[in-house]
Amino acid sequence: MSVNKRNNRLINEKSPYLLQHAYNPVNWYSWCDEAFEKAKNEDKPIFLSIGYSTCHWCHVMERESFEDEEIADILNENFISIKVDREERPDIDSVYMDVCQKLTGSGGWPLSIFMTPRQRPFYAGTYFPKESMYQRVGLKDILNNIIRLWSTNKQELINKSNEIVEHVNLTNEETEVNIDQTTIDLAIHELMENFDLRYGGFNEPPKFPTPHNLFFLFKRYIAYHDEHALNMCTKTLDGMYKGGMYDHIGGGFSRYSTDREWLVPHFEKMLYDNALLIMAYTQGYMYTQEEHYKNIVEDIINYLTRDMLDDNGGFYSAEDADSEGEEGKFYVFTKEEIIDVLGRDKGERFCRIYNITEEGNFENKNILNLIDKDLSSLSENAELIKECKQKIFDYRNKRIRPHKDDKILTSWNGLIIAALANAGRYLDNNQYIQYAIKAADFIIDKLMKPDGGLYIRYRDGQSMNEGILNDYAFMIWGLIQLYESTFNISYLKTAITLNEYMINNFWDNKSGGFYLNSIESEKLILRPKEIYDGAIPSGNSVAAYCLVKLSRLTGDLSYEEKANKIIKVFSNKIKSYPRYYTFLLLVIMENTKSGKDIVICGNKDDLEIKLFIKEINKHFNSYFTILMNDGSEEIIEFNSNMKDKIKINDKNTVYICENNTCKAPITNLVEAKNKLLEDNSSVFDSI
Repeated sequence: MSVNKRNNRLINEKSPYLLQHAYNPVNWYSWCDEAFEKAKNEDKPIFLSIGYSTCHWCHVMERESFEDEEIADILNENFISIKVDREERPDIDSVYMDVCQKLTGSGGWPLSIFMTPRQRPFYAGTYFPKESMYQRVGLKDILNNIIRLWSTNKQELINKSNEIVEHVNLTNEETEVNIDQTTIDLAIHELMENFDLRYGGFNEPPKFPTPHNLFFLFKRYIAYHDEHALNMCTKTLDGMYKGGMYDHIGGGFSRYSTDREWLVPHFEKMLYDNALLIMAYTQGYMYTQEEHYKNIVEDIINYLTRDMLDDNGGFYSAEDADSEGEEGKFYVFTKEEIIDVLGRDKGERFCRIYNITEEGNFENKNILNLIDKDLSSLSENAELIKECKQKIFDYRNKRIRPHKDDKILTSWNGLIIAALANAGRYLDNNQYIQYAIKAADFIIDKLMKPDGGLYIRYRDGQSMNEGILNDYAFMIWGLIQLYESTFNISYLKTAITLNEYMINNFWDNKSGGFYLNSIESEKLILRPKEIYDGAIPSGNSVAAYCLVKLSRLTGDLSYEEKANKIIKVFSNKIKSYPRYYTFLLLVIMENTKSGKDIVICGNKDDLEIKLFIKEINKHFNSYFTILMNDGSEEIIEFNSNMKDKIKINDKNTVYICENNTCKAPITNLVEAKNKLLEDNSSVFDSI
C-alpha cells in the first residue's frame, strides 16, 4: 500500500475485509443509512460488492478494478458503492446471493449486485474482469450500460427490480409433503450415483469436503448396518487426506479441490471446514478404529491451536490462499528446495513418498500429496517422515505467511467447540475439551448479551452485529457437545437459554421453521429461511438437530415437535432433491433410530462413573444420549423427569431408557455396560 494513497470511509471499520479496501480510490460506504439516503437524494443506483478477506477472486477484482482510477471515477460519479463483509453480515449476503443464484443459476464471491436506492436488485453477478474479454462481459461495460439505462429508462429498471424481489419471494414459498424411509433411501442412491469410486467425494470438480454428507452416511451405517455408506465415508476421508487439499506439512484442510483427485486446492483455510472435518475424521476413527484418522484429527487440532487460536480462547476465521500476491505460494516447493532442506538421501526418499518431482504439479512447483499411495505402508517410514516434515515446516515458516482474518465469529466458534468437545470425548483427550471450554467461555463472555442474544463477531475489543440463526444453532450444538463431554450443567443451561431466545426471535409462528434473521434485526428486502446444506449445514438443519437433542436431555417434547415441524415445512424441497439436505435427513434418523438415553445417577467425578462413561464412549460411540443426575435442584429444574431417577441404596445407578420408557435401574455399572452391549450387539461387535 502506497503511503500516498488516501483512505476512504472504510478506514474506520473493524472488518479485515473492509479494511483491505480502505485505500481504494472508490468512495466506498459500509452498509449504512447514510449510503442509502445519499443514493435517494442524488437519485443514483447502488453498486453492492460482497466478499470476505481471504477470498482469492475478491483480491483479483480489487487489483483489476477497485484499485483502478478509471473504474473508480465511473463508480464515484454515477453510483453509490457499498462494501459488505459476508462473514460479518451473512444476512445481507444470503438475501443477495439468493437473488444472484435465481437470476444467473450460479453464485460465489465476490458477489456484485446493482440495485435501486430502495435496495431492490436489478442486475447480479460475481467476479467481473475490468474489460470485456473471451465472451465475458467486463465491469466497465456493465457500469456504462447501467448508467445509460438509469438515465434513459430508469422506470424499467425499477419495475424489473420489483419483479425480481416478487419472484424470489414466490420461489421461496413452501408446501408440505410426506417424508418417509424412501426419501432417505433416495438420498443414499443419489449420493452413490454422484460418488467418485476412485478418489472419494461427490460431484464433478470443484470438489468440496461437505462433511455433513459423511455425518449422514455414518449415521446410515450405524442405523442400518449399510456397508456401502461406510465405504463412501472412508474412501472420501482417505482421498481428501491423500490429496493436496490437506496441508501435509502444517496440518489443516483448504476450502476445496479444483480437480477430481483432491490434488490442487483453492489454498484458503476456513475455520468452519476444519471444525467439521475434525468431526468427520473423529467419526471415521470411532467407526473403524483406523489409527490414521485419529492422527489426522490431532494434526488439524494442532494447526488450529497453533495458528488460529486467540490468547483469550476464541478461534480466528480463516487464512488466505494468497501470499505476496500469488495463490498458494506459501504451500508449494520445488524439488531442489526439498533436497536443500533435507539433504540428498533423505530428500530423495521424502520426495518419492510425497510425489515431489522436478517438473512439479502446480506451476512448476510441488503440492505435497500421497495420491495413489497405500497409507498403511507409511508406517515403515514414520520416523523419517516426522523428521523431514519438521525441517520443512521450520523452513516454510520463514516465508511470508498468507493474510489471517483474525475476527472471531460466534457461529464458526460454535462449530469448533462442538468438534473439540466431540473429539475429546471419543478420542479420550482432555486437552481438546479444555480448548472447547475456553472457547465457549470466551463466546459467552464477549458475544452473549444478558437477555440471551448473540452478536456475530468480535474483533479488536468490539462485539458487533445482531446474531443470525447460524450463530444460535451452531453455538447450541457446541454447548450440547460440551455438556456431554464434561457434564457441567452450566453449558446445558446456556444452551437452553440460547434455544429459548432462538425460538422467541427466529421462529415463524405462522408456517414454522426458523428465519435466518431475528425479529430484532434490520429489515431487508427479504426475510429468508435457509435449509440447503451447502459448504456447511444450514441453520435450520442444525437447529432441528439441537431441538431433538435438547428434547431428550430436558424431557421437553415441544422441542421435538418443533424439529418435526421444520422437517414438514421444508419437506417438498427435501423430497425433490434429498442429497442436498443430508443433515436434516440425519435429524430424521436421529429421531427414529437414535438409540437409547442413559441416565447416570451419581457424581460425575466419581472414578467408577468416569470409567463407565469411558467404556460407553469406546463401545457405543454417538449412539446414546447421556444425562448426569447428581441429585441437585439444578438438574430437576430443567428436567422434571429426573425426580424419580435416583440412586438406589446410595449406589451409583444407571437407567437405560428408550422411547420414553426406562428399564429397571442397575446399580452394578459393569452389569449396565454388559446390558448395553447385549442390547446393541450387531454393528458394535464388529468395531
